[in-house]
Amino acid sequence: MTKLALITGASRGLGSALAEQLAPDYHIIAVARTTGGLEDLDDRIQAAGGSATLAPMDITDPNAMATLCRGIHDRWGKLDLWLHSAIHAAALSPVPSIAAKDWNKSFTINATSTSVLIPYVAPLLGTEGKAVFFDDPRAGEKFFGTYGATKAAQMALARSWQAETARIGPKVRIVEPRPMSTALRGRFFPGEDRDQLASIKDEAARLLPEILAD
Repeated sequence: MTKLALITGASRGLGSALAEQLAPDYHIIAVARTTGGLEDLDDRIQAAGGSATLAPMDITDPNAMATLCRGIHDRWGKLDLWLHSAIHAAALSPVPSIAAKDWNKSFTINATSTSVLIPYVAPLLGTEGKAVFFDDPRAGEKFFGTYGATKAAQMALARSWQAETARIGPKVRIVEPRPMSTALRGRFFPGEDRDQLASIKDEAARLLPEILAD
């Protein structure tokens, strides 16, 4: 039976690179708001002999996520792997200057959507599937108030779920990528020497054994 991997945040960055590297062994269900990015990913997956189902959806829309997960259940009945790489990076700002719209958008995407997705996806993973989250610890760093706090909230949810399922499954993994030459990092460190950063493709290859380990 074909193994299935759901990737939320699949249109670019690490999510896209992991989708490509998983595609030889998994049918990829790729979720992102950017239709063009998903279509480009699909072209690369097909060129490599893999297959994907594209889901151009907004993970902050609970009805859309419920429809997605119901569709997965009705078509396949289960998931083997869920990679949650979707993230919002608000502009860096001193805490007293954080804009309400930046805080609200960041919390909705980074924390609230995770709290909605976990109960939708968990039944599809059952006891044998794997859920993977990507840590980027910035909480407490200067100017990272919005990103650091909302990312920390996401990881708190993931770690609680990890502790709760340690004996009963599904397996919940938390991995920490090395600094990569992503658009997200470019927003935070625009003057950084990107030649010193890991390539996204190489980092995906490094993380994949840890993601898939039993």
